[in-house]
Amino acid sequence: SEQARLRAGVVEADTEEWQKEATFAGLARVGGLDLSYIKGDDARACASLVVLSYPALEVLYEDCRMVTVTAPYVAGFLAFREVPFLVEAVQRLQQEEPRLKPQVLLVDGNGLLHPRGFGVACHLGVLTDLPCIGVAKNLLQVDGLARDELHREQIRSLQREGDMFPLTGTSGRARGMVSCGDSNNSSKPLYISVGHRVCLETAVRLVKSCCRYRIPEPIRQ
Repeated sequence: SEQARLRAGVVEADTEEWQKEATFAGLARVGGLDLSYIKGDDARACASLVVLSYPALEVLYEDCRMVTVTAPYVAGFLAFREVPFLVEAVQRLQQEEPRLKPQVLLVDGNGLLHPRGFGVACHLGVLTDLPCIGVAKNLLQVDGLARDELHREQIRSLQREGDMFPLTGTSGRARGMVSCGDSNNSSKPLYISVGHRVCLETAVRLVKSCCRYRIPEPIRQ
């Protein structure tokens, strides 16, 4: 019920002036967030937030803290386990370095590409009220989407950096976009989905503009 209540707050459209510009004029700071577990330990993790300048992609701020995760893992509710630590990192930044507050967040995970259309990027976006984009490395199989031969064939068709195709489920709705972030890694695409206060087209353009390598720089850092 809490997930459904928060889901009602998701805005699947551009809300910022900088999003209207082809060059994202006015965008100066992009945040990246991730929660990484120690190998073999599903309770100890590192919650990381970095803020990069845009378009230079130079690190302006870093916050990495070891945390103890106590909430159990339940499929489809991962955000309740991880997002509180990421929200705390954003709040610390706003208190300590408010001038470095990011204008958009890229998070290692999914947004609308989720069984109930409310992945970690949506959850984080709604709680921080910041534009947020989900960038995942693997396909979450929802709405009839599957890692089947058709999907593998579509991935093989991604030959050049910037090639992409939509993730359209059996509902007929585009849940996200598969993008080749690096021509050297076309077999390992990115799965981009809307989190909050951004449309899919803008999300894909921004992620692509932040890629020096396969993983967009805010998340890679």
